[in-house]
Amino acid sequence: MRITKRTNIAVRLLMYCAANSDRLVTKSEIAERCNISENHLAQVINQLAQLGYLRTQRGRNGGMSLGRPAGKIGIGDVFRDVEGTVPMVECFADADNTCPLVSACRLRVALADAAQAFYRSLDGITLEALVCDNDELFALFQAAPCPQYGR
Repeated sequence: MRITKRTNIAVRLLMYCAANSDRLVTKSEIAERCNISENHLAQVINQLAQLGYLRTQRGRNGGMSLGRPAGKIGIGDVFRDVEGTVPMVECFADADNTCPLVSACRLRVALADAAQAFYRSLDGITLEALVCDNDELFALFQAAPCPQYGR
């Protein structure tokens, strides 16, 4: 299974915001620290804000922060919300499916089951679990560990 670039960016962005939960962060600093194009990042910020994962503030002192506590953000939910209905393989697509085996293919059922197992495994992980006590992550982000995550 391959995760889309958008989902990869979304998780990095949320992790950065969680690691810097004591302040508003800017698009440019996230782009620099997480090695993300500002154009791609802007699209993901907009989507995550619409979904309630981020809170944004415009203006000179603007930026963004998590829209809810990191412990309330499930990674499985983020993946589902951002990935949407992107088909894993051609035969899952309603349109543009040219596979002649679709009516007899047993692999399709196995792949659907595997995708559900993948999401179920992510359902037990919160954003907080990805950030909490992760000193190496804080060092990479060059952020001071947030008091709520302790040391």
